[in-house]
Amino acid sequence: MEAIQEKAREIGRLLSQTDEYKALKRANEQLSEDRETVTLLNELGALQDELSKELRDGKEPSAENQEEYGRLADELQQKSIYQMVVAAQSNFDRIMVRMNEEIGRGIEAGEQSRIILSS
Repeated sequence: MEAIQEKAREIGRLLSQTDEYKALKRANEQLSEDRETVTLLNELGALQDELSKELRDGKEPSAENQEEYGRLADELQQKSIYQMVVAAQSNFDRIMVRMNEEIGRGIEAGEQSRIILSS
């Protein structure tokens, strides 16, 4: 198991050196410095928690809360910094999907191998 963990750390190190990861890190740093957008995210998160609680309690969220959620979400999506973070996250996610596909291929190849390694 330790060999697997070592390989995973190596993959993590290599991923941290990709342009996509660096872009995501920069975008998140810029986002954290934008107080207006952070405040908007916090307001949206609090309202989302409130709406979720109402739904869990079997209540229909108020029209006012639903409208406010829509307004805040629209406002957030218009922020260029938020768009930058979403785009950077999407690009990095594509790399992670490819990594998971390669891991899957490795698992398939390992299943077909007749060599048995001791653990």
